[in-house]
Amino acid sequence: MTRDDGTADDNATGWRTSGSRVVYENRWIRVREDAVQHPDGKLGVYGVVEVRQPAVFVVAVTDDDEVVLITQHRYTTGPGSVEVPAGGSDGQEPLVAAQRELAEETGLAASRWTAVGDVESLNGVADAPGHVFVAQGLSRLPGSAAEHQAEEGISAVRLVPFGQVLAMAAAGEIRDGESLAALALAGIHLGRFR
Repeated sequence: MTRDDGTADDNATGWRTSGSRVVYENRWIRVREDAVQHPDGKLGVYGVVEVRQPAVFVVAVTDDDEVVLITQHRYTTGPGSVEVPAGGSDGQEPLVAAQRELAEETGLAASRWTAVGDVESLNGVADAPGHVFVAQGLSRLPGSAAEHQAEEGISAVRLVPFGQVLAMAAAGEIRDGESLAALALAGIHLGRFR
């Protein structure tokens, strides 16, 4: 561990890995078990989920300071997950993937994109990096995003004033950790937390 003054704490030993084996993998994730020595010296096994491609998170903000939110049925947690548009980068550059996700999930495009930070999702059990973007200058794309929305389990796309989004987070209406982190980074970038 490092102290605030930048010096090392002599009591910190860190984690040590003596072996690793893959126990499951598919095209999206790999799960491995590592034989480890804990920082306190005890031996054990640590399970790690590796996400194969970084994710992207889009905080899309209208000219009227409204945030685009989706409501999605997640297989893992069920219906009603309120989130920012997001998804896997699928091998694309993060900005290109963010533009694709916004279009697919909301039917919108943006003329201004700003990378506002990176996140590590569930870093106690996963190696799952993500990139957060603020999208502005929104316009509706021709056609419909309904087919992709149905495929992803998206039941609603709505515009919510930025201040109300923060109140929704405080009230527990937005519980998706990645969306909360993305909104925090966007809020910092947009000067909402001064």
